[in-house]
Amino acid sequence: MKAPRPYDELLAEILVSEEQLQKRIPELGAQISQDYQDKDLHLICILRGGVMFLTDLMRQIDIPHTVDFMAVSSYGAGARESSGQVRIALDLTNDIRGRDVLLVEDIVDSGNTIASVLELLGARHPNSLRVCTLLDKKVMRQAEVPIHYTGFEIPNKFVFGYGLDLDEFYRDLPFIGVVNTTKYSPPD
Repeated sequence: MKAPRPYDELLAEILVSEEQLQKRIPELGAQISQDYQDKDLHLICILRGGVMFLTDLMRQIDIPHTVDFMAVSSYGAGARESSGQVRIALDLTNDIRGRDVLLVEDIVDSGNTIASVLELLGARHPNSLRVCTLLDKKVMRQAEVPIHYTGFEIPNKFVFGYGLDLDEFYRDLPFIGVVNTTKYSPPD
């Protein structure tokens, strides 16, 4: 893999600042803590994009909870939109039957991927199954999916940072940036 290009050349604008993220995530954590009081909260993070969000969110949830991970893909390298073909690369290690499950996702755009995951998890008979997404790109929605907790609703822009990659790089950025499409070309 080639060395990453400096992100500043690829950054058109900062869409969600570090300050906005660090203000909104505690609000989500407080709401989730209230809603799941006295419940068996089990967080499921969709890898890899959701990891930074999950880590910050977990620290803001002040009730007992457990965590598990799934790796789900519907994007290829350099893709801006989901292919619609969902592939489970890593499945859960814990049984969710009878649990109150909160699916933690980085971004929901077409809704196709999350709809497939919800169908798969629903068949495992959790007590409840809800979605918490950092970014909701409603304008791109093709499948109706219930989003219970949303960090930010965003326009149809190609974004990266704070867990979301650009050709597998820049997940570590503390903000959500918009890709400068005049400077970016996907890898071959």
